[in-house]
Amino acid sequence: MHVEAGSSGGGRYPQPSRFNAARVERRRRRLRRLLPVVLAVAIAALLVGVVLGKGDDNRRQTAQQFVALWARGDYRGMYELLPEQTRRAFSLAGFEGLYRSAAATATARSLTAGRAGDERDGVVPVETTVHTRVFGTVRGVVDVPVVKEGDDVHVAWRPSLVFPGLRPGEQLRRETALPERGTLLARDGAVLAKGDDRASDVPDVSAQIVGRLEPIPPEEKAAYRELGYPDDAQVGVSGLERVFQTRLAGTPGGRLLAGSRLLARSAPRAAEPVRTTISPEVERVATAQLGARYGGIAALEPKTGEILALAGVAYSGLQPPGSTFKIITLVGALEAGIAKPDTQFPVVSEASLSGVPIQNANGEYCGGSLVASFAHSCNSVFAPLGARMGAEKLVDVAERFGFNRPLGIPGAAVSTIPSADSIGDDLAVGSSAIGQGMVQATTLQMTLAAATIANGGLRPVPTLEYGRRPQYVRVTSRKVAREVEAMMEAVVSEGTGTAAQIDGVVVAGKTGTAELRSTVSTGDGEDPEHLQDDVPDTDAWFVAFAPARRARVAVGALFTEAGAGGDVAAPAAREVLVASLQR
Repeated sequence: MHVEAGSSGGGRYPQPSRFNAARVERRRRRLRRLLPVVLAVAIAALLVGVVLGKGDDNRRQTAQQFVALWARGDYRGMYELLPEQTRRAFSLAGFEGLYRSAAATATARSLTAGRAGDERDGVVPVETTVHTRVFGTVRGVVDVPVVKEGDDVHVAWRPSLVFPGLRPGEQLRRETALPERGTLLARDGAVLAKGDDRASDVPDVSAQIVGRLEPIPPEEKAAYRELGYPDDAQVGVSGLERVFQTRLAGTPGGRLLAGSRLLARSAPRAAEPVRTTISPEVERVATAQLGARYGGIAALEPKTGEILALAGVAYSGLQPPGSTFKIITLVGALEAGIAKPDTQFPVVSEASLSGVPIQNANGEYCGGSLVASFAHSCNSVFAPLGARMGAEKLVDVAERFGFNRPLGIPGAAVSTIPSADSIGDDLAVGSSAIGQGMVQATTLQMTLAAATIANGGLRPVPTLEYGRRPQYVRVTSRKVAREVEAMMEAVVSEGTGTAAQIDGVVVAGKTGTAELRSTVSTGDGEDPEHLQDDVPDTDAWFVAFAPARRARVAVGALFTEAGAGGDVAAPAAREVLVASLQR
């Protein structure tokens, strides 16, 4: 077979170069001489990269820390990241004030720090999310300027850092508006107040209980601003309008602005109607019984705590509760074992504590069994019982009944008794035990005392919101409560509260006649000072519940400077009891 040679250059395949060992050795020696230099350059480059990277990390960490501290509300920690020169020029209080003001403007609830980006031209961007009450979720970037001073990195702070997305020279501001105010309903669905003019289906009832709308009180402007209310808003300042203010107002809406730039917006949202516990029928009777007199009448369901009626100053007016407080003293005495229902006491007109005589009402003689002493409201028995019990026990029981504790109703006054270490001697403790001294209570508070006994020792948490799940506080044992209930029945059946009797219904109650000036004998054979005045110098009280053993309603009545509780308050409370039982 014949094969032709191909064409390649000179017609032949290239020949391999001859191996030159000397040339290779020279190259190796040259590389060995250059290797240290190459390694040094490489290490130097690596070190420069590490240092530069470390510096960048420090800047990012400082920026991230600044926003993380902000998210925790640690303004002092944020402030300490500022350069010393900035801190000398700007106080911590001023620094914190700017952040709080921005948060209030934005209605901020919380702030979340996100990821920090890479530093560029001395600024580290940090992703930030602000959750607001009015404007929803606002996402933005905080450009944190950082500066290195010596070995430390600081935040080169400026006022635009008070909110994400705010640029130098811009002010954070808002425009807000409220929707139409929500509707207030009675427990039976009748309209108590509706629309901007607060029209009502039952104006005679609403006039007594709904309350007023007025401009935001100066001392509350900051709090309302944080909720997003416009500065010219009308808010509830009394009655049900105040109690349900935040629910009736609905949710504000508006625009959140950085200068003229829009950051976020939302629409106002109207509130759902609020159904209250108020019974128009009971409220009418309570209001009529109070009339033009100064005082308060309250009615509520012991099993639910739902308030049926509030007339006058039933939850806002404080007065000495007088002998209605003996319910509390009686509970303490039974718990302490210093008296039992059949314990006997001397029949006298007065008792002496710390050398000072304490008289029974009108200097009457009373005593006998504990049941009879309670039924006839003997100061000569209960003042010494209180002193024997001691201040610590007396205050403890009173506080379990709700004294020195908020009732949880906006506008409700706190009923008070001095602390055990500040009441004073036996005379002061004894005076407190009969609802005198420095003890102060609202009608609603003493109505709750009666309701607690009706509930077998469980104090209901009062509410004006219809259908709310009932809540209770254990005050005393069922056994003690039942013993007190039996003695309260005796008050109405044969004692000072007979004017509260209802045919076919067993009523349990307690009268009170609170002295407003003198609680002791003058010691000179004359009547106490108040008996010489033409105007009664006593508040008339009565608290009760019915039917006994299965109570559906508890009522309290107070008439200031009106005379004796059994004569004035008991008949009024009876009418409210009847109206409540008939509804």
